Amino acid sequence: MTDSTKSKSRTLLGRLREALAEEGEGQERLDRITQIIAESMECEVCSIYLFRDDETLELCATQGLNPESVHQTRMRLGEGLVGRVAKTSHVVNTADAPSSRGFRFMPETGEEVFPSFLGVPIQRLGERLGVLVVQSREARKFTDDEVYALEVVAMVVAEMTELGAFVGEGAALSARHQQPVLFRGGVGQEGAAQGHVYLHEARVVVTNPIADDPQAELARLRNAVDTLRVSVDDMLATAGNGAGAEHKEQMQVLETYRMFANSKGWMRRMEEDIARGLSAEAAVEKEQSTARTRMGQVTDAYLRERLHDLDDLSNRLLRILTGQGNNTGVEIPDDPILVARNIGPAELLEYGRKLRGIVLEEGSVGSHAAIVARALAIPLVINANNVTTEALNGDHIMVDGDQGIVHLRPDDNVVEAFKDKIAMLAKEQERYASIRGKPAETLDGKVITLAMNAGLMADLPSLESSGADGVGLFRTELQFLIRNKMPKRAELAALYSRVIKAAKGQRVVFRTLDIGSDKVLPYMKAQEEPNPALGWRAIRVGLDKPGVMRMQLQALIRAANGRPLTVMFPFVAQFEEYCAAHSHLDRVLEREAALGHPIPEKLEVGAMLETPSLAFAPRKFFEEVDFISIGGNDLKQFFFAADRENERVRQRYDTLNVSFLSLIERIVERCNETGTPVSFCGEDAGRPIEALCFAAMGLRTLSMRPASIGPVKSLLRRANLDQVKAVIDEARARGDQSVRPAIMGWLRGR
Repeated sequence: MTDSTKSKSRTLLGRLREALAEEGEGQERLDRITQIIAESMECEVCSIYLFRDDETLELCATQGLNPESVHQTRMRLGEGLVGRVAKTSHVVNTADAPSSRGFRFMPETGEEVFPSFLGVPIQRLGERLGVLVVQSREARKFTDDEVYALEVVAMVVAEMTELGAFVGEGAALSARHQQPVLFRGGVGQEGAAQGHVYLHEARVVVTNPIADDPQAELARLRNAVDTLRVSVDDMLATAGNGAGAEHKEQMQVLETYRMFANSKGWMRRMEEDIARGLSAEAAVEKEQSTARTRMGQVTDAYLRERLHDLDDLSNRLLRILTGQGNNTGVEIPDDPILVARNIGPAELLEYGRKLRGIVLEEGSVGSHAAIVARALAIPLVINANNVTTEALNGDHIMVDGDQGIVHLRPDDNVVEAFKDKIAMLAKEQERYASIRGKPAETLDGKVITLAMNAGLMADLPSLESSGADGVGLFRTELQFLIRNKMPKRAELAALYSRVIKAAKGQRVVFRTLDIGSDKVLPYMKAQEEPNPALGWRAIRVGLDKPGVMRMQLQALIRAANGRPLTVMFPFVAQFEEYCAAHSHLDRVLEREAALGHPIPEKLEVGAMLETPSLAFAPRKFFEEVDFISIGGNDLKQFFFAADRENERVRQRYDTLNVSFLSLIERIVERCNETGTPVSFCGEDAGRPIEALCFAAMGLRTLSMRPASIGPVKSLLRRANLDQVKAVIDEARARGDQSVRPAIMGWLRGR
């Protein structure tokens, strides 16, 4: 790039800055910009097309085309050369536009006399805003320098759009970040909440995209990059001190950070952007936008992760340049709804119960964040695409965790409807409180035990407030997931002891470490497996790493300190695995007794039935196990061969499918034959209709999140299980695929 080219680019950006600083409405500014670009690039035509909605582009300003076509010419995403640029985020540069693939003739614009076409995307941090086009009568292909210059201009247009430069009477654009937006995501944790946005990583808005002094901007950039490199080196040194092999994965990520921070190509591109006339911040953001665009187009998981690293590094660099650091200066509101791209369990626990709700751009139903959100009973919506781009700190936001819907800056009608829903939920909770101390006894005299699921000490007060009959599942993996190294036996023993004490004599079922699949410890090397859900996880990890299993069992026995103890092994697929795990427990008991530690006065040892194979285990298994807990979430995904992390298939299969209910019935029958207590644990146990049908199939213990106990108890106390069973049997006899319609009809008809 020659000095002359740099000078022309800086001159162009300088003229744009002057135009943007002038008084005027948004449309006037856009018109002025197209005129300046056309003159500077010595082209007859410059046009700006902007998105009206996700699928429609509109000609919003032009110099050289028919002015009457402004706000009249529209095209679908992917339609014509402009639509192609918008869809692919790739430059289209051709000397013969009419002969190019996808060309669409628009007679109202009068563009047929301009064969040369150069179109570049207008985008900001991966968000598509529109397309900037120049055209010429001379049939020529634009040079690389001209392409680069137009990309820089497009970036400035995107920044000024973000800052609201084109808003006003008759403007081409509505005000950014002021319009209501609806997001449809996935259900991570049920519940409804409203409040104000608190961004986990607040956005850095570049207010000075164009700079006067390139040398000063280069110095700012180089100083900031030096600071960034030092901080990455410090992180590496900290992570490396005494970390050993268990921190290998973390070290690899930080080494990638260091590689990018020292990348000459990354630095050179930013320096060239500054030479063209951009500020240091704008140069960083231009490269960040490119990385985000590529992220959306790369299918390889490794490459996507590396681009994610570069994106994160760019954010750090922007915070250094703006002096913002990690302190955004924004206070957490009184009613915070956390909005983030993703978040780890430890970070989420730091916020704690002060959060009203959580909205994530990524995540899954089994992610660490979802596990913690359920433990804290905070409504969570996942996969809310682009929410971090649209949301600003302090925005009014409503989260419907039941439907997986988020209303950002909702209008008055939505606000009123949502308030009605929250009021109705509150009224229902009052009704449930009135039956808190009463048993879940059906009209035909059958009593159902309703236990709660937990994973944190903070859950235990819900034992009393929800009216739960003990803890049917205490997830012990959370204490492993939220740390950056393996917890010590004494730490675990102290925690488990507090849990037992807080339960005040009520039964607590401790599930041993259930990791693998979607729950990977940060200090254990992740296993590359074709299908992790069917891979090395839960009891399989425990049996292959007996030291970890025995350490946890020792902690549980010492926590009991002679009191009753209930232990459950997860994901048992065959009798042999249960026997092997029990053998480890027996050896631990012998060792603890030899050391003089008290042995539990009563020890129950159970297994989670999460695979169809265990339902057909030998009778001997059912005779030897002290109890069985049906793990509904996993059992359902394996029974229907539908990955519960896959949104395209997980909703296809109904829990009240007659085949699945028949499997539940068969498990109950086998347990009854041997007198083995059996319960159902999982999300479906907390859904009143499902819980009613499970009880009708013979289950007498259900374990669920505390907030579900009231609704489930309320329905059970108003139902006759013999009648429900009759409705189910009739539906099966008719050949119905699901009993849900029949049960719903019966409930309405009572």
